[in-house]
Amino acid sequence: MKRENPRVSIGLPVYNGARFLRTAIEAILQQTFVDFELIISDNASNDATEEICREYAAKDRRIRYYRNKQNIGASPNFNRVFGLARGEYFKWAAHDDVCAPELLERCVAVLDKSPDVVLCHSIAKVIDDNGNLLQKDDDLYVKWTNENIKLRTDSIKPQERFRDLACCPHSCYQVFGLIRTNVLKTTPLIDNYGRSDKVLLARLGLLGRFYEVPENLFFLRRHATQSININAQSVHSFSIWFDPSNRGKIIFPRCRNFFEYFAAIKQVPLPWLDKLACYLTLGELLQQEWQGMAKDLAVATIQILDKFYRTLNSNLNSSYSPKTDLIFNRIPRLSMTKQ
Repeated sequence: MKRENPRVSIGLPVYNGARFLRTAIEAILQQTFVDFELIISDNASNDATEEICREYAAKDRRIRYYRNKQNIGASPNFNRVFGLARGEYFKWAAHDDVCAPELLERCVAVLDKSPDVVLCHSIAKVIDDNGNLLQKDDDLYVKWTNENIKLRTDSIKPQERFRDLACCPHSCYQVFGLIRTNVLKTTPLIDNYGRSDKVLLARLGLLGRFYEVPENLFFLRRHATQSININAQSVHSFSIWFDPSNRGKIIFPRCRNFFEYFAAIKQVPLPWLDKLACYLTLGELLQQEWQGMAKDLAVATIQILDKFYRTLNSNLNSSYSPKTDLIFNRIPRLSMTKQ
């Protein structure tokens, strides 16, 4: 009897991804494991994204295409594709990355065989705009692939998995691995603050092991218009990219990260010794992040003062006189700066 639901759901959130989208979709459709659905959520793109998606959806019944009336931000769009998923296993896909044909088949086999593995991914390589592998002396290659980053995500000790995922620098490419749907449902998913994907991976690491397929089956594309460039500029800007409702709000993204790690440890059922070890890890994390958290407070102070002076300026202008104008001109005007 044919199953009503596919075994694997692939969620592809996209905004203005026309340049690389065909290549990403073709790579998914060429998977040797065929029992999957591809859910595309178009975040109100204004390029050829809609045309490309509808073209593929008309040719392959496994593709379901949805279009948002307006751009709801990255975080809600990532979570929307998961909310529409029906499969036993789930994988996020990016419009600019490429999967080798055997990726799903290898990852499904691991999850089927090992119930203690919650996420399976392969070795990741980095490609450029044209699909060429970046050389080892390229900064992006050295910094972001797992060639030089060895995380203990396969450890049987949850505190070791949590420590490396939370404290070690990494590109979070594992979030594009194949994840058990029932485990992912127990998390807040991709939340509405910058770097919440890293927090999600740490949560998943507390819930079970990761497994890395020892083959080059996943290719991260690095190019000028990708979101990681926003993160490099400002974690506040990155939080707005995650959720546009953060614009104009007083937010503390680095502080939020720290307290979300704390909440993750508290919420996950672990033996008390393991939980204590995870809490002790937060000391190391605090040592790494305290300067950034202090910047959060500085930015918030600037925002509050800026709003105060703008309000004062508005009130003074509404009751203008030469004397009030003279007073206001002596008040320093503050504005947001990049952090």
